[in-house]
Amino acid sequence: MEEVLLDKCPRVETERLVLRRWEERDLDGVIRMNGDPRVMEFFRSLNTPDEARQFLDIMMRQEEKHGFCFPVVEDKETGAFLGFCGLNVPAYSGPLPCEPCIEIGWRLTPETWGKGIAVEAARFWLGFGFKTLQLDEIVAITVVQNHKSRRVMEKLGMTHDPAEDFDFPNVLVDHPLCRHVLYRLSAAQFVEQANG
Repeated sequence: MEEVLLDKCPRVETERLVLRRWEERDLDGVIRMNGDPRVMEFFRSLNTPDEARQFLDIMMRQEEKHGFCFPVVEDKETGAFLGFCGLNVPAYSGPLPCEPCIEIGWRLTPETWGKGIAVEAARFWLGFGFKTLQLDEIVAITVVQNHKSRRVMEKLGMTHDPAEDFDFPNVLVDHPLCRHVLYRLSAAQFVEQANG
């Protein structure tokens, strides 16, 4: 899998969006997004500006290592930072039940919600993952109660088996954000949906 992951993240345009690599100029957008309680509802805490800086550094390091890491979503018309959406090689503080894997994920500013931005960006990245990177499967994870993200996963044709729900690594078992769901999409399912 390592050889495949050396492909660099492209800069592409969809109907409404620019999808691109992380840059230093994204810091202000990350500070706003990761400091917004609406965006971070299903995370254990808001990011301070210093933590947002660390987040950006991690994204850029992961991008250098793998060629991609939850790429930036930008408004094509205005150039505004909208958040991120795309593929990632998980690097959490403990193992996931689906590793090794490539995940698709998103985090977007509230102004974008309900406008199909996540689906538009994610559909491109699923195609990139299956067609260009030749992945066999892409997964998505979120906390059980994050119904907005789960709806996006379902719109993308991803499937969920409750038997695969799991406790997120290093989160206390009685914490409300401990239990996570796992959604999967195989290359064969992706092709079948595209041809359907």
